[in-house]
Amino acid sequence: MSYTGPDFDPPPSRRFRRGPLTVALAALVPGALLGWAVYAAVGGSGDDGGDASTSAGASASASSPAPSSADASPPDGPDESDGKKPSTSPGSASASSSPSASAPAGTGPLKGKVVVIDPGHNPGNFRHTAEINRQVDIGTNSKECDTTGTSTNDGFSEAKFTLDVAHRMRALLEEQGATVKLTQDDDRPFGPCIDERARIGNKAKADAVVSIHADGSGTGNRGFHVILPGPVSSGAADTRAIVEPSRELGERIAGNFVRATGNGPSNYVGGGTGLVTRKDLGGLNLSTVPKVFIECGNMRDSKDAALLTSGAWRQKAARGISEGIASFLRG
Repeated sequence: MSYTGPDFDPPPSRRFRRGPLTVALAALVPGALLGWAVYAAVGGSGDDGGDASTSAGASASASSPAPSSADASPPDGPDESDGKKPSTSPGSASASSSPSASAPAGTGPLKGKVVVIDPGHNPGNFRHTAEINRQVDIGTNSKECDTTGTSTNDGFSEAKFTLDVAHRMRALLEEQGATVKLTQDDDRPFGPCIDERARIGNKAKADAVVSIHADGSGTGNRGFHVILPGPVSSGAADTRAIVEPSRELGERIAGNFVRATGNGPSNYVGGGTGLVTRKDLGGLNLSTVPKVFIECGNMRDSKDAALLTSGAWRQKAARGISEGIASFLRG
């Protein structure tokens, strides 16, 4: 997701403290961060967090975030069958549709746990600009209901990316016995709005909620970052009870994401920790259960885009996020 729109305003430039977050993440998964450091030294240099040989030559001009021919194709890569498909045809439900429910939970270490996955943006949002531009209350102020999200320079949309990763995560978590719900499954014309996304997790009494995104920053900005809720108590927003468990959830996801994908933390926000705290996101401010966002990479950088458009890499990303969630839920 780009830093424009309802949940994507630019964070203050000197907001993030490096030391405590770096220590926390390093203490949690020292092997993962060490492995990434070795990978970076052997497989690349500088900010190249991925295999340079996989870099796709994305066009220099930015395309519209509206779905293109890339959006009409199935997930690429040998593991595309790992992503579950929507159970309802696109646009067949009304804007008040209930969230997509999991299949009955089986047995496994996560039996009895409820996970809500929030695929950032809806593929149909671009057709409903008036609806997604309306203001909603996020506690601290008002913001637009939603945005269209971003896309790679050659038209692969953030909305398609997030939904595919969500399907892959759902399959992985259900294998471990979790009950998994999606806030949307391309089964409604647009939305849900950011306030409704929070309410879905709250109503489900989720043990963990993760909102999946990809950034739309400038060329050369690479890597992932996990966004944590800051302490907020204003109007309808009160995050004080979820700040610490959300931080633990975010740290575990960050460490496992490094280990699963081999990609390092963001080189443009978070001071190298892969962790960012924000108080301006409605999806976090209105949550009453542990919740984080993850920006899996930057769609506007050609090297990150080559990863984000790979089905094989998306499977790694889904595994890393899911393993972080499972680690948090097991305690």
